[in-house]
Amino acid sequence: MTDTRLDLTRIPIIKKILASRWLQWSLVAGTLPFFVLAILTGLFGTPAGNRNFGIVFVWIVWWGLLMLVMVPFAGRFWCAVCPIPAPGEWLQRRSLVQVHERGKLFTLGLKWPRQLNNIWLQSAAFLIVALFAKVILTTPFVSAVTVLIFAGIAIATSLLFERRTFCRYICPVGGFIGLYSQVAPIEVRVKDHALCATHHDKACYIGSEKGYGCPWLIFPATLDKNTNCGLCTECLKTCTLDNIALSVRPFGKDLLTNKGRRLDEAYRSLMMLAGAPLYTIVFLGPWAEIKEAAYAIASPGWWLYALGLLALTLVVVPGIFFACVALSKFIARTKASSRQFFVEYATALLPLGLGAWASFSLSFVLVNISYAWQVISDPFGWGWNLFGTANWQWTPYLAGWQAYMQIPILLIGLVAAIAIAFRTTGEQRGSSQAALPIVAFCVAFTLVMVGLNF
Repeated sequence: MTDTRLDLTRIPIIKKILASRWLQWSLVAGTLPFFVLAILTGLFGTPAGNRNFGIVFVWIVWWGLLMLVMVPFAGRFWCAVCPIPAPGEWLQRRSLVQVHERGKLFTLGLKWPRQLNNIWLQSAAFLIVALFAKVILTTPFVSAVTVLIFAGIAIATSLLFERRTFCRYICPVGGFIGLYSQVAPIEVRVKDHALCATHHDKACYIGSEKGYGCPWLIFPATLDKNTNCGLCTECLKTCTLDNIALSVRPFGKDLLTNKGRRLDEAYRSLMMLAGAPLYTIVFLGPWAEIKEAAYAIASPGWWLYALGLLALTLVVVPGIFFACVALSKFIARTKASSRQFFVEYATALLPLGLGAWASFSLSFVLVNISYAWQVISDPFGWGWNLFGTANWQWTPYLAGWQAYMQIPILLIGLVAAIAIAFRTTGEQRGSSQAALPIVAFCVAFTLVMVGLNF
């Protein structure tokens, strides 16, 4: 079989950069000032969200870059440069760059409970954020406090548990980035598994004088999906056999393997799928009553909104999908378990969900990105005009064309989802007709997204 990957570490300059201990520090040092400014402006700046750097740059600029560029094209690249876990990691290492004592970490090193060795906790954290999203994404002070809470939890878990426990098991953003990163055309993988099998050093996992053991608690030789790889490149630095590669590959390569598919990831993909139309309604829709209910926390309307959100993400959408899976199983006349069918077919929802979130994000960013010019000159909303752009007027970009730009994105996700559904049916040696209920589910979801944007 032809290897369709391009090993970037074969290019000397790229390999030298990836092997440098300054790489990740430099990237985090580039994002950290924006992170600090976002918190300061949230705490002390204007309460008007559209004039506050903390709201505009976190929830419009960063979110747009994340969902339209980083996740689809670079997978978990954001996790490699995210400043939130950096202070905790620096405390663990007692160093910003260099390696101390062969990668020994200064932490209590507690083991994360085996019962939580999944993404259920991340999914719960995502739901909590989603319930209060209207307030978090529009109120600077609440947004800053939320980010500070994340940073505090990240530091606390770094001192108590081993390595990047926060990123791996708690971060609500990392959970869905990991799922959708399987679509990205980039990966870190072992070059030769046989070489790893005969090598007893395992510096890539335990660390060495050149680097730390995998912060994401992954033994690289077992890595076959992007889900839990934070692209930190520590394994490239520590491998004494030069057996780790950063490669460019075809889009969606991880979706073509049926290894390691799990119920928690399948359910999270459904939660994310339900979240895309919900966010479209709350942030871009014309229904003022729903927007007001989402903002008025603890009011009767908000409780009704919260109940609807939970019902839709936890019961209705998963329930409809499960019914489609049950029908597929009936058509296939197979003895495979319903749980296996559910997990296997949920893989098709990843490109569908990523397309839906990219579609929402494109419209959301084009409508609101012009606020960025104002807050660059006046980040606190205190009347500054640092670059002469503080008084530029809000202007939705490409108004009237946004929906037509969203349709191709949704269709790409739909076509990929249908292809994976038929592939899954083939893997189960069933009739191709067994995929039709899943195809119908994907088409219906896409029509809902199209309807919400026109």
